[in-house]
Amino acid sequence: MYIIDDGIRLNAILDRPENSPEKQPLLLIIHGFTGHVMERHIIAFAEAANDLGIATLRVDMYGHGSSDGQFEDHTLYKWLTNALTVIDYARTLPFVSDLYVGGHSQGGLTTMLVGAMKQDVLSGILPLSPAWMIPEYARKGELLGQFFDPYHIPDILGVWHDKTLKGNYARVAQMIHVEEAIERFHKPVLLVHGDADEAVPYEYGVKAAQMYTDCEFVTVPGDTHCYDYHLDVVTDAVKKWFRKHLCISE
Repeated sequence: MYIIDDGIRLNAILDRPENSPEKQPLLLIIHGFTGHVMERHIIAFAEAANDLGIATLRVDMYGHGSSDGQFEDHTLYKWLTNALTVIDYARTLPFVSDLYVGGHSQGGLTTMLVGAMKQDVLSGILPLSPAWMIPEYARKGELLGQFFDPYHIPDILGVWHDKTLKGNYARVAQMIHVEEAIERFHKPVLLVHGDADEAVPYEYGVKAAQMYTDCEFVTVPGDTHCYDYHLDVVTDAVKKWFRKHLCISE
């Protein structure tokens, strides 16, 4: 199905477990930079929640997957307005009781930011390997391995997976201060990070977990950014966290 955000169609997949009750929690899941809703770790994230009777809503963000927009034009601002729209949509679904947001990498960063914006309607957030260093790096002149003059940003930043990205991405990122979002969010947080992450330094996960007032931090030993070796540790952590916060027995 599609969710419309100011004329932009966002591809979405809603999964409700079989024999779902009249009311149940829903987890909105946001993929990462260059990602999409059908990635292995995104599907596993959703299935872990579904196994506990939690509905999931996976969404391709602007310029990604099967959603409208061009990758080169996407910015964090556009992703945030997408996320706000999807949260508002989820709140209209008659079966939704509690609402959670989770995301991986840039989706984890989006989760942290939108969590603060919507902290009054969310029950918790689950950032997985969140790339919350992006704004800080952009202010220094670096983006995912590409370097530039932070005061004279080029029209094209670089190429990722044969896709170009315009300089406006960095201009937007430079204006975002994630620490303010962390300070604003006081509800439960599950933060998962592999200590061999090649894309997002592990210490950023540790630092964010220490800054949140109510955060459970899970390290995935020896694992990569997309959990190539121990995805089961991630899904087990998700299930354990939800069982605790929703009082679900094993």
